Amino acid sequence: MEFFDAHSIFFRVLGYNMSYLEFFAVITGIISVVLSAKASVWSWPAGIVNVFLSAFLYYQSQLYPDMFLMVFFFVTNILGWWRWTNPKPGEEDKNKELSISFMPLRQFLMLLVIGIAGTIMMGMLASRLHNWLPLLFNLPSAYPFIDSFIFVMSVITTFLMIQKRIECWIIWLIIDVVATYLYFLKGIKFMGVEYLVFTIIAAFALWHWIREYRSYTKTA
Repeated sequence: MEFFDAHSIFFRVLGYNMSYLEFFAVITGIISVVLSAKASVWSWPAGIVNVFLSAFLYYQSQLYPDMFLMVFFFVTNILGWWRWTNPKPGEEDKNKELSISFMPLRQFLMLLVIGIAGTIMMGMLASRLHNWLPLLFNLPSAYPFIDSFIFVMSVITTFLMIQKRIECWIIWLIIDVVATYLYFLKGIKFMGVEYLVFTIIAAFALWHWIREYRSYTKTA
């Protein structure tokens, strides 16, 4: 279908050819992240639409780790939707949804070490996909290690977000900065602008979630 072709032009802006696929992937992504920043449960269904569109875009851009990441995000969006709306006794906030919390520092640092190790392993794998599966991946992975960093850390951070851990936004800030650089480098400029916006939203979300967490004490 024309809509799912990354080379099918929707419109041109400042000399840049905007495809239908890239435009709507970016718009749904921004909606999802804005809702997440506000700790809204509706961020999860919006995210499901976003990952579906983004998977097609990443495949056609030879960003294979990002494509695989969208499959993971599809599953975790469903899990997150369920987790936020079904908190265990004592975990509820004022809206009867899962409350925001911090995680132990030692556990957070351990996750960062795992993320670095995972990035190296995933990068080595991604750089060889076109050799191992030439019929499926006829072009080599573009920037496999940078792309793998985004993949691995996004996996870790998504699980933190499902549990509404404040630290997820610290890692999202780092991921968004790296992703902004990568997508401009690869020429997916509107996606790069999207992640620049995500960086700003992540900073706001970190502040908002901390404020929300502190409000629990005041309420109590």
